[in-house]
Amino acid sequence: MRKSSRSSGADPTGLGRGPLTRRLPVLLLAPAEPLGGRPFESGSGTTPGRFLLRVIFSVRRISVPAMLLAIVWQVGESAVPVVMGLAIDRALATGDEGQLVLWLGVLVALYVALTSAARLSLRLTAHAVQVLQHRLRGTLSTGVLHPVGGTARAPGGNVVSVMTSDVARLSNAVILTIIPVSRITAIGFIAVSLLATHWLLGLVVLFGAPVAVWSMGVLSERLSRDTGAYQELLASTVGQATDLVAGYRVIRGMRAEAEATSRYRRASQETLVGARRNAGLLGKFLVGSGGVSGTFVAAVLGLAGWFAVDGQLSIGGLITAVGLAQALLPQIQAIASTSIPNLAGARASSVRVLDVLRDNAMSTAGPDDAPRREVTALPELDVVVPSSSGPGVTIRVEPGELVGVRADDRTAARVVEALLDPRAEGGVEARLDGIAARKLSPVEYRSRVTVAPHRATLFSGTLRDNVAVTAGAPERVDAAVRAAACDDFAADLDAPVGEGGNRLSGGQRQRVALARALASDAPVLVLHDPTTAVDSVTEHTIAGRLRGVRAGRSTLLIASTPALLAACDRVVELPDDVPVLSRTAR
Repeated sequence: MRKSSRSSGADPTGLGRGPLTRRLPVLLLAPAEPLGGRPFESGSGTTPGRFLLRVIFSVRRISVPAMLLAIVWQVGESAVPVVMGLAIDRALATGDEGQLVLWLGVLVALYVALTSAARLSLRLTAHAVQVLQHRLRGTLSTGVLHPVGGTARAPGGNVVSVMTSDVARLSNAVILTIIPVSRITAIGFIAVSLLATHWLLGLVVLFGAPVAVWSMGVLSERLSRDTGAYQELLASTVGQATDLVAGYRVIRGMRAEAEATSRYRRASQETLVGARRNAGLLGKFLVGSGGVSGTFVAAVLGLAGWFAVDGQLSIGGLITAVGLAQALLPQIQAIASTSIPNLAGARASSVRVLDVLRDNAMSTAGPDDAPRREVTALPELDVVVPSSSGPGVTIRVEPGELVGVRADDRTAARVVEALLDPRAEGGVEARLDGIAARKLSPVEYRSRVTVAPHRATLFSGTLRDNVAVTAGAPERVDAAVRAAACDDFAADLDAPVGEGGNRLSGGQRQRVALARALASDAPVLVLHDPTTAVDSVTEHTIAGRLRGVRAGRSTLLIASTPALLAACDRVVELPDDVPVLSRTAR
């Protein structure tokens, strides 16, 4: 125990530092809390190009210092051959020891300055990318899950691809204002230095470098277009895979596993073809751009060699010219191989991010957003389920009732989808106090009806974070935890659940999700198979406590287990698409 405390006291910051370095200050640490930031604007007049520029220049406080440090870094590297050439001409050629010491000191100072600038610039660049990723994901989360006016439409699987690969590519675009600018500045320094060495060398670089970069930009046009098409294929395939996993229960209920697998296989093959095509175009671009830059640098080197043979350049001048030409090659190649493909990917990702934001913004608009009359605080819920063999059935939940529904997987999924998004085209219609839910504003509908889908999704954090997602009395949280039979593992609500609840079993995750739904104290709560992953004893416990925690509120319970349905006031059975009404004793 004593050894443990001594060990922990050796480095209180937890950075693994020893006794000689633990008292030194640690600079540029990440903040304890994520940086805030308003969501990016994405109005109808915003083009992908403008959105890309808006993202790039939104972190100027970080990117501008990073750019200035990168300029010091790149120009410092390009200045090394200049200093070496001066040292040879003024020290070695003349045998002046004082000049030799002076220029060696200048060279050491130059290396210290450029390495320090490089480290700080790279750290600031990484920080800028992380800040942009955080803000972009916040913008997408707000736009998809909480758009203006609210919406109940579940995000599609392609959002996963946008949240990951597209956000990463778009965030990396900030590097275009840092590294390429510093490299272009270094090319200008090289041109001026060569101009001072020999006027013709300087003019060749001054006018030839822009032509070489422009030529590589022309070569990248086809790659840029194909990158956008490939990213679209990739996102579509990722979306299909996500939807396939999320909706597997429904697919299995429809016995459509073979068809779903076949569609995903076709999409995957198309994406593979697109990936190979894109990789081929990238290879051709790199070969072409390498040929352009290599030819240009070889011409500069050949011209410098000719001037040296002709006596127009000294030995120091030749070393300077050769060193500058060698420094010129990586600058041009980096712009060709990194910056131009980075710009192509960022432009394509900007289009996709903007499309997702606009799609979800448009989903909140509707022709009949204004209700004809006000819905009561505890409304009567009607769910009209059509039937292929009859006029259909209306599931009615009177204020304060606990109504059960027994249905096959396909019908249950249609009912839940209609209650999640009343504007969905599924054939099932929801009504509140006789008013079609699709005619209500999303905010008004969400304030009355809360739907807890079958799939239990938890957030990283503690049990309390997952249950108390809305502001409410602590006793309501405790009552919800008890009603969901979480007593055996939720004695400490501040215990972490892990990433996506991975510290809990499947049954525990499902009970926490049920407790979260119950803690919302919604006027109308819809539960879809909330106990399929728990044992029968726990299920009976939940069934016995459900009525008490929902007293004075309306509950629609879609389930197939007898224990839960026995606790309902009424049960509506829909077997084989033929609706049959039955009642159980209260």
